[in-house]
Amino acid sequence: MLIMTTDRLQRLRADARLERETMLEHRVRDGEDPATAYAEVPEVDDLVVRELRDELLEERGRLAEFGLARLAALSGGADAEEHRRNADRVEFELLREIADAAPQLTVAVWRRSASIAPR
Repeated sequence: MLIMTTDRLQRLRADARLERETMLEHRVRDGEDPATAYAEVPEVDDLVVRELRDELLEERGRLAEFGLARLAALSGGADAEEHRRNADRVEFELLREIADAAPQLTVAVWRRSASIAPR
């Protein structure tokens, strides 16, 4: 079960802000147009949602399984679509849990769930 306090959310956002700034700096130093980099690097709350999703997967002993399912979905093999559907379903359930525990992250959860909504 995910427990979200205001202090914890502030710490996660601070860490995500640093991660985002680092990604932006790296891309711009590599010569990328700052406007493009800024538009493509995930928002702070999107990074927080990803961190919480990974935390829940790890807590439940499913992080490696989830990662392998995502890789298998990209393989183009006969069962790739099944792996994608299974990983999407698991992720969608976790995103719902995150939104319930941290309503402040709901918009970021919606953004993420829009790309993986069960079909």
